[in-house]
Amino acid sequence: MLLVGALAVTVTACAVRTSQHGAIFTEAEIQQIQQGMTRDQVELTLGSPNAKSTVGDGVYYYISTKTEQPVGFMAPQVVDRRVLAVYFDENRQVERVAHYGLEDGKVIDFITRKTPTYGGEEGLLQELFRNIGSGVNPSVSGS
Repeated sequence: MLLVGALAVTVTACAVRTSQHGAIFTEAEIQQIQQGMTRDQVELTLGSPNAKSTVGDGVYYYISTKTEQPVGFMAPQVVDRRVLAVYFDENRQVERVAHYGLEDGKVIDFITRKTPTYGGEEGLLQELFRNIGSGVNPSVSGS
């Protein structure tokens, strides 16, 4: 009986724990965000953003982070991160939507299948994705 208990504890300690933090959104929710919607309509659909840009016409960022903890006593590691960016025009209406993630080690927009090539935002996206899979666990706002 003692051996069975010890074996159960050992197996449980070795199980990988997966956690999802931040904004969790479905493909259907992303498709509901249409050009011309107001900021209030976006927030009614997706909730409050994890972050907002402070330059330009404005961007809402919804950040989702998936972590795995290989062994109970080890620190969790970030294995995936997705960023849904909703861009607004000067009238505070949706101009476009981008869903960023990593593919082959590069930040890519899953909607257009292109890498970002504009101004200072590329630096923000690189910062959000830089440590995935490296064993470093940066904290993320909203997680």
